[in-house]
Parts: sequence; C-alpha cells; structure tokens
Amino acid sequence: MSPAGVVDLLVDGPWSHSLVAANGARFHVAECGAADDPLVLFLHGFPEFWWAWRHQLPVVAAAGYRAVAMDLRGYGASDKTPRGYDPYTAAADVSGVIRSLGSTDAVVVGHGWGGFIGWSAAVLAPHQVRALAAVSAPHPLLLARSGQPKALTRTAWFQLPILPERRLLAQDGLHIEQLLRAWAAPGGSFPDAEASRRYRAALQVWPAPHCALEYHRWFARSRLRPDGRKYSARMGTPIAVPVLQIYGAQDAAVSPTAVTPPRLITAPLRHELLTPSGHFPHEEAPDLFNTHLVDWLASLPA
Repeated sequence: MSPAGVVDLLVDGPWSHSLVAANGARFHVAECGAADDPLVLFLHGFPEFWWAWRHQLPVVAAAGYRAVAMDLRGYGASDKTPRGYDPYTAAADVSGVIRSLGSTDAVVVGHGWGGFIGWSAAVLAPHQVRALAAVSAPHPLLLARSGQPKALTRTAWFQLPILPERRLLAQDGLHIEQLLRAWAAPGGSFPDAEASRRYRAALQVWPAPHCALEYHRWFARSRLRPDGRKYSARMGTPIAVPVLQIYGAQDAAVSPTAVTPPRLITAPLRHELLTPSGHFPHEEAPDLFNTHLVDWLASLPA
C-alpha cells in the first residue's frame, strides 16, 4: 500500500497503517482504537513524520478514543505533490482526512507546523475541529514574533532555492539530527539513536525535503502577498472550540510564553508548561505530556 521508498517508515507497533484519499491526494495514517470511538487526529511537525506520536497513540486509544496520526502532505508515506503547502490546502487536507476516516469532526493535536495547520483548520474548517491541542505552536498571528532568534535565522535560510534541500540530504541527513538536537532541551536524551535514524530516513525520500521546506517558504513569502494578507485577516476570527496549548519550558525554536490573547479564542483555553522539555514535549517527556493531554481530553464536552 506504500509508495516506493517509504516502506521503512511504516513502523510496526500497536497500530494499523492505511492510506486514505482526501482533497485530491493520498494520506498515510497510523491508528489505534475502535473505529466508533471519538476521533483524535495527530499532526506532526518539522522535521518529523507520523511516528512522532508513537508514545501517544496507544495511550489515547486506551483512554477511549480513536487515535490517528497522519503524515502531512509531502511527508512520510503521504503524497508529495508539486503544490499544496499553504494553510488553506493543509486545512482542507485535515478536514478531508477526518471525513475520509468516517467522522464528522475530531479533536486535532498538532505539533510545530502541524500545530500551525491545526490552528488554521480550526478557523478555515471549523465544523470538523471539535477541539485543538497546539503543541509548541503559537497562534499563527503570533508566530513571527514568537520565534527564537536562531530558529528565525534558519527559517530565513530555508527561503533560499536548492541549497537547504541539499543540506537536509547531505551526509545521510545529519543536519536533521542537528536540528532536532538544537531545538530540544539541552543535555536531554532526545533524539536517541532510533529517533535520529528514523527522522533522517524520512527526509531522505525525495522530494520530501523540498515539500517540507515549502511550508516554511509559504509562511515567509506570503507576508506581503494578497494570499498572505487574506490568511492573516481570516485568522483574526476568534476560535470557538476549547484549546490546549502545551510548551516545553526550554524550547529553542519558539517562545514558551506565547499565550494566545483572549480576543482570538472565545472557548476555554488551557496552558501547560512542561519544565523538562524543549520543542518536542511529546517526545522528550511523553509520560507527563500524556497525562496533561488525556486529562484535557476527558474535560471536553461530549
């Protein structure tokens, strides 16, 4: 069922793998739990893929949910299309996958750029997003001012043609491991050898490096374009579903103090700061992260 070159990314575990069609593309998903349980859809960030949620899928399923992690467009075993890395298309991808999974809505949990897409879907596809957990992901209107200096420098470098892709591919993806380590908490165990190997392998499948960078490029290049201004105006719409924001206190990519102002959320907002974590709290402190996530899920209206 997998496109050529990504078989190794379909990691075995207490989940099943499948492809679903949505918004003109095919998306790989890994899932745990009963098909008739409430859907929780996980969206990974850069430079990861669905496997980033390996610690959460079985725990959330055991709590009574259908836990599904998808590869974003351009990543992993999902289609790597020439275009479609803007938030409008990404939000339609999410809402389409939710419907293709047979659900009318889902709790969306997104990390990093997956969180950016989750915020976007909550505004652009509000009927499909029942609640949102944004992990290391400020509201899009706060993102530019919330980036840490070194991360903003890297985002600026990502705007160059060809060279960033070559850097991600060079030395068997060594730069990917360096990015993970630079954004995680100093002195921590993440990424371990397995995580480094799998994330490096995931972005070795061409054109995955180019697709991954296109999300960054749209965000930077659209700032003064009509589509970017239109998006910013739309994202000023207050979000009317419950939101959980989780940050790692030692995040070296985005500021952990970037709390969404009340004018942008009219529903309950919870903010959790995980002291031992950097940019990847779901991987650096999975037990603590899972405790907060499952507790929040249980608090949501039925």
